[in-house]
Amino acid sequence: MTTARMTTSQGQAAPLGRGDAAEDDAGGSTAAHFVFVPLREQGHLIPAVDTALLLATHGAVCTIVGPPSTAALVRPAVDSARRSGLHVRLAEFPLDYAAAGLPEGADDAADSVPAMHMWSFFRAMALLRAPIESYLRAHAPFPTCVVSDFVNPWTTELAANLGVPRLSFFSMCTFGLLCQHNLERFGAWDGVEDPNQPVVVPGLERRFVVTRAQAPGFFRGIPIPCWEEFADYVERARAEADGVIVNTFEEMEPEFVAGYAAARKMKVWTVGPVSTYHQSSPTPAASALASRGLRAPAIDPDECLRWLDGKPAGSVVYVSFGSISQAGAKQVVELGLGLEASGHPFIWVVRNADEYDAAARGFLGELEARVAGRGLLVRGWAPQLLILSHAAVGGFVTHCGWNSTLEAVAAGLPVVTWPHFTDQFLNEKMAVEVLGIGVRVGVTEPLTYQAVPKEIVVGRGVVEAAVRSVMGGGEEAEERRRRARALAAKARAAAQPGGSSHANLLDLVKRFRPGAAPGAAPGAAVSGV
Repeated sequence: MTTARMTTSQGQAAPLGRGDAAEDDAGGSTAAHFVFVPLREQGHLIPAVDTALLLATHGAVCTIVGPPSTAALVRPAVDSARRSGLHVRLAEFPLDYAAAGLPEGADDAADSVPAMHMWSFFRAMALLRAPIESYLRAHAPFPTCVVSDFVNPWTTELAANLGVPRLSFFSMCTFGLLCQHNLERFGAWDGVEDPNQPVVVPGLERRFVVTRAQAPGFFRGIPIPCWEEFADYVERARAEADGVIVNTFEEMEPEFVAGYAAARKMKVWTVGPVSTYHQSSPTPAASALASRGLRAPAIDPDECLRWLDGKPAGSVVYVSFGSISQAGAKQVVELGLGLEASGHPFIWVVRNADEYDAAARGFLGELEARVAGRGLLVRGWAPQLLILSHAAVGGFVTHCGWNSTLEAVAAGLPVVTWPHFTDQFLNEKMAVEVLGIGVRVGVTEPLTYQAVPKEIVVGRGVVEAAVRSVMGGGEEAEERRRRARALAAKARAAAQPGGSSHANLLDLVKRFRPGAAPGAAPGAAVSGV
C-alpha cells in the first residue's frame, strides 16, 4: 500500500467507536478540549497519557482515542483520573484487521506490536480516521485541538476535517529531534555509504559526532520502499503541524529547544517531566508511582519497597532495558556476572525471562541464589518510577529510552548508558556529552532492529567497570552525582507553579480554549518558545 492510498482510503469499514464517558458534561463548553491520538508503544503511550492528565489538572477536557488494545492499557489510569474529578475520556475503535492485512489480535502483544506487523498496524490505525471523526462530531464538547503522536500522520486530515489545530507529540528530547532534523536538512548522509562512518551533526554550535546506524532518521534506512514513503509522509505531517509538545523541560536543554523551534518555525511547548503527574496524584504516593507504566508490576510494590528500605542510601543500581529490547542469552550471562562482580546491590528487570533457553534460565536461577539479599531479579514489568524515586537507588543502567532517561534526571540519578536502537544513541549523547551524568558501556551499533544481524555482546568486565564508575567514589563520580541532583532540582522547579513546564501547560489550556483571541492562535508565535 502506498502513502497516497493510505491517506485516501481511511476509515471506510471500521465501525463507530465506544466512549467511556459519552454522557457527562466533560467540563462545559468554555474549556479547551484536546483529543490525544497516541501510539500504542509503551515509550510513546505512557508520556502521552501523562500529558493528557496534566492538561486535565489545569481544567482542560482530554479525550484519548485508539484501538481496544490501547484502551485496555490506558483505562486504569483514565478511571483513576476520573475518580479524582478530572475531565478525561477514553474512546476505543475496533481495528479493521482484514482491510489492513493485520493478523487478528496482533496488537495485543504483551509490550509492543511485533516488528513484522508494524507496517500493517500503522495502516490499520489510519483506517480509524473516519470513525474517530464521526465520534468526535457526535459527542460534546467539540474538540479544539488534536494532539497526535508524530507517527500518526493521518491525523492531518482528521484535524483539517474538524477545522481545529493539530500539535505533534514527541516522547523524546529536543536535542535528539534537532540532531535528526539537521542531519536530514543539511544532507549529512549524502555520499556516506558506510553506516558506521562518523559525521559531525551540522548546524549546531557544539560538536557532536554520530553515524548513520545511530541516527538514520525516523523510519529511514529500512530497505523496503513503503517505509521510505511512510518516512516522507511523517515528515510532511511534522512540517505542517501547528506546534509541538515535547516531554522535556526547557532548563535542561534551552539551546536545543530554541534551536528546534527555529528550525521548524513553529512553537514548541516543553511540558516535562510528565511523570511528575504521579508525584502530585491524589492517590497515595507509593501506589501512584507504582501504577505508572500501564501494566501490573511483576513484583508487589510493597515487597519492592521493603527490599529497598533495607539498603543504604544511594547503594542500589537499577537495571532495565525498557519494553522492547531484550538481551540475548549470552548477554544475560555477561550482564549478570558483571552486576555480581560489581559488589553493589542491584534490581535487575529481566523482560520475558521465560523465553530464554534452559541454560540461560538456569543461570538466572543460580545467580539469584548466589546474590540473595543483595540482588533482586524482576521477571517482567517493574514499578520503575517507584524504584527510581527511592533513596536507596544510586544509579541506573539504562537502554537510554527517553522516558527512562528523563525519569533518571527527575530522580537525580547518574546513568550507565547502553543504547539499543534509533534515538537511544542520541539520548546517550544527551546524558553523557550534554548533561554530564552518564558513563558509556561502549555500544556504537544498534542491538535491536539491525539491518544486518550481528551479535554484539558487552563483556562482564565492562559491565562491572561501568557500574563501579557510576556508583563509586572519587571526584568524577561525585561530580556526576552533583550534576544529576542539580538537574532534578531544575526538573521539580519546572513542574511547579512559576516553572517553565507548568507555564506551558497553562498556555496550552488558554490558547486552545473555544473562542480564544486571534492573537493567541498557534501561528502567532511560530519563531519562539
